[in-house]
Amino acid sequence: MSAKSSGASGLAGRYATALFDLAREEKKLDDVAADLSQLGAMVAESADLARLIRSPVISRGDQVRAMSAIAEAAGFSKLTGNFVGVVAENRRLFAVPAMIMAYQAMLAESRGQATAEVVSAKPLSDAQRQAVTNALKQAIGTAVQVEERVDESLLGGLVVKVGSRMVDSSLKTKLQQMRLAMKGIG
Repeated sequence: MSAKSSGASGLAGRYATALFDLAREEKKLDDVAADLSQLGAMVAESADLARLIRSPVISRGDQVRAMSAIAEAAGFSKLTGNFVGVVAENRRLFAVPAMIMAYQAMLAESRGQATAEVVSAKPLSDAQRQAVTNALKQAIGTAVQVEERVDESLLGGLVVKVGSRMVDSSLKTKLQQMRLAMKGIG
């Protein structure tokens, strides 16, 4: 599967494609996916880790050592650990979140699934997650892998992205629309 066929492009797509090809070759697609999901959650939850991967001020050596320690402490597979090391060595850690999304999308596509990014104001309960997954499956007509993210600034509701389509039913957006509409009155 090439980056073009999976829709992955650019820097993140190239790295994700290389990792996907290696993981498929070693029959470790699910292990790597689990490691990447864990890494993505760690970046989302830790301001220090997010700063580490985004800061150009932190030296290459420090980034490599830090990411190696994180991979080891998290128990990542050798393949994922090596991948993270190469990304750090090449000073491309800033693109790790996009690489994770591209890898997950390739994995879902290889399984005939669609990937949906669901952003909510609070973490979804199991019942809510299942309801969203079922609604997306019915709307799209195929199995859907849901990638969740929390953004408290939404206040309520959901923002759902599947491919290039986005549905924003967040309270924040509705309030912004109401504010714009009211500016036109008066």
